[in-house]
Amino acid sequence: MTVDEAGAGQLGTDTGHRRYGSAGMTVKGVGGRLIRKEDDRYMRGRGQFIADVRLAGMKDVAFVRSPVAHAQIRGIDIPDTLRHAVFTAGDTDIKPIRAVSGLAGFKVSEQPPLATGKVRQVGELVAMCLAGTRAEAEDIAAAVSLDLEELPAVSDMLEGRKPGAPLLHESWGDNIFLETLVDADLSATARTAPIRVTREIRTARQSMAPMEGKGVVAYWDSRLEQLTVYSSTQMPHIVRTGLSGCLGLDHGRIRVIAPDVGGGFGYKGILSPEEVCVCWLAIKSGLPVRWIEDRREHLIAGTNCREHHYLITGYADRDGKLLGIDCEATVDSGAYSAYPFSACLEAAQVASILPGPYDFPAYRCKTYSVATNKCPILPYRGVARTGVCFAMELLIDAIAREAGLEPHEVRLKNLVRPEQMPFDNITKKHFDSGDYPECLRRAVAAIDLPAVRDRQKRGEPDGRLIGVGVSIFCEQAAHGTSVYSGWGIPMVPGHEQATARVTPDGGLELRVGIQSHGQGLETTLAQVAHQVLGIDPEKISVVHGDTGYTPYSTGTWGSRCMVMAGGAVTRACQEIARRAARIGAWLMQTDEAKVTVRDGMVVGPSGSVTLGEIAKVWYLRPQDLPNDADPGGLETTAGYKPVRDSGTFSYAAHATVVAVDTEIGAVEILDYVIVEDGGVLVNPMIVDGQVYGGTAQGIGTALYEEMPFDEAGQPLASTFADYLLPGPTEVPELRIIHMETPSPYTEFGVKGIGEGGAIGPPAAIANAVNDALRLLGAELCVSPMTPRRIVDAIAAVKESGARRAAGDAA
Repeated sequence: MTVDEAGAGQLGTDTGHRRYGSAGMTVKGVGGRLIRKEDDRYMRGRGQFIADVRLAGMKDVAFVRSPVAHAQIRGIDIPDTLRHAVFTAGDTDIKPIRAVSGLAGFKVSEQPPLATGKVRQVGELVAMCLAGTRAEAEDIAAAVSLDLEELPAVSDMLEGRKPGAPLLHESWGDNIFLETLVDADLSATARTAPIRVTREIRTARQSMAPMEGKGVVAYWDSRLEQLTVYSSTQMPHIVRTGLSGCLGLDHGRIRVIAPDVGGGFGYKGILSPEEVCVCWLAIKSGLPVRWIEDRREHLIAGTNCREHHYLITGYADRDGKLLGIDCEATVDSGAYSAYPFSACLEAAQVASILPGPYDFPAYRCKTYSVATNKCPILPYRGVARTGVCFAMELLIDAIAREAGLEPHEVRLKNLVRPEQMPFDNITKKHFDSGDYPECLRRAVAAIDLPAVRDRQKRGEPDGRLIGVGVSIFCEQAAHGTSVYSGWGIPMVPGHEQATARVTPDGGLELRVGIQSHGQGLETTLAQVAHQVLGIDPEKISVVHGDTGYTPYSTGTWGSRCMVMAGGAVTRACQEIARRAARIGAWLMQTDEAKVTVRDGMVVGPSGSVTLGEIAKVWYLRPQDLPNDADPGGLETTAGYKPVRDSGTFSYAAHATVVAVDTEIGAVEILDYVIVEDGGVLVNPMIVDGQVYGGTAQGIGTALYEEMPFDEAGQPLASTFADYLLPGPTEVPELRIIHMETPSPYTEFGVKGIGEGGAIGPPAAIANAVNDALRLLGAELCVSPMTPRRIVDAIAAVKESGARRAAGDAA
């Protein structure tokens, strides 16, 4: 028996056109541009999100939150008439949230779901209030008074590193969650390198801002003695594990259901104290309980990300060849270690991924994860890669200016070459495949660099300055056991599993433990199954996001789903094909070795039988089955890990042209090109959507989004009037060019590509802005590059020039 992978021969370099199989038929399997199945319910308003879950007798929760960043709790005053509706830490037996890392030197923080002793961030939960509506619950919360003795706050990570800084966790003796060091001897390189360039680079804190905030509905099922939790989460099985630890319940007594989720971006990947509190209250009250996050709660009290500081030095020879990198990186980790990724995820990754796609011989990087009186951090789309790409790519441009070369020329001298693949870089990252130089060359050609340089020479009629910038990066995705086990965090991925079941009418049901929050997984997993079995995707349903129905999974994160869940679906469908082939061969009275499974049929030398007909025999006419039919029937659960599970490496080059108004600091993106290689694309149209959305977020990182805090640790952006997001007028029409280099380790050669769009824009746009300002002598090494920062940078150069002129005159 053979399983026909129809359409696999069509997998080549995608040029943006629709793919076709034989006889001009649209490909529905791997490589097909199918419209997303889930969009039908979304576009008709039939999606079900947390706020749509309404249960009889349901109550709403509002929280009393700390108004200050750091304080001892001296008392909580609750009016006697409201005492029955207000619950504090002393009323509960909830255990604290612990996200521990096994990395040497990591310091443990325990996050009480309701504050005990003191508060360590604005918005920290102090009490929960239960009422018939959210408005009534908020009125109750407003009647509760807190007696707080305010303490000095740590609002800046660099200040928090210094001796004598106020301590968040007194038992530590400092504010450092973790230090890491990758060290090689750079002394000879530092002494002899012809070019030495140092930059201080800083990125701002950001909020994830999904369309749907977090939310949870919980109730206790007294018949099953089980807690049922509806949560807007991208990791339902991990949330169940976290709840089990905090509530002291066996896993089997907790069922977590993730309905439709309106965006995740990592924010829906952590266990939040609100989830723990609502679940405890549902058990305590015996009633369904709901909490829906409002936007102010999301901005000031949830979790943030991406606040990095780099002091980085690059060494190179005169022709731009990199000789070494030396870096000290600091990451603001907030007040607590968020479950399950832990506070060290960003900084610990910085040291290992800073080299990016470049090949050079000497490297040193020391990192600090610093506790501050801000909300915890989490792995936002791109995780640490956006920050390290920003730092590394700004440094490469600075080296190019010093060497008198075009920036892309310096990159081409240092990128890993295709003939080196697979390649282990200086931090032992194993690049599976790719042609990085070709990717960059295509981006530079598409942006038409010579034409941009000519335009710069001519000048603009309106006086604006034109700049061109590029960035290139790699996106490690689908991290496996070999990567996460070394970090020792509460979540280590293993074999991803999928259950496949042929229904009595010949349809197919897939059950997977991942959760879709915008990636189109109900469509792409159906395409994978179609590739193996030939069943029409319209007859394939994907059940996901429910711990009661699906195999265990660490969930949706790190661009892992098409590699891991897609691989598991492939293996399960291959097993279904094997079993169906035996039955089909028996029904056709032919040798099993002579049949093929394709197009939803078992095809023999002189006939065929459909999978629907085989299903009817299995379910309804078992007397017609062969004696040696597999007793597992047409349902199976299969697990999958890639041949090498250190991750796939997608990559992309971003190139952009901007216009900078030097009077008001405004930046307009005139052109934007992305050349990306995500391996074999299961659905190129969905990939385009992922890249478009990620790039919009990256533009926000580059130019608009910032979560500032004052010296007292007070967040200064509490609404979208303060926290700026790019809209349709700020995001240009993007041009995407696909390359497809299959991974040698995965099913169909797929790679993860969900985060790449968000990684490259800040660096490319910053390099373009700096290119525009270079004749003025101004340079920005901070994101976002707001109009005020641009104007200040230009003014600083003018002021410095004026001082020099005055000195010369004197």
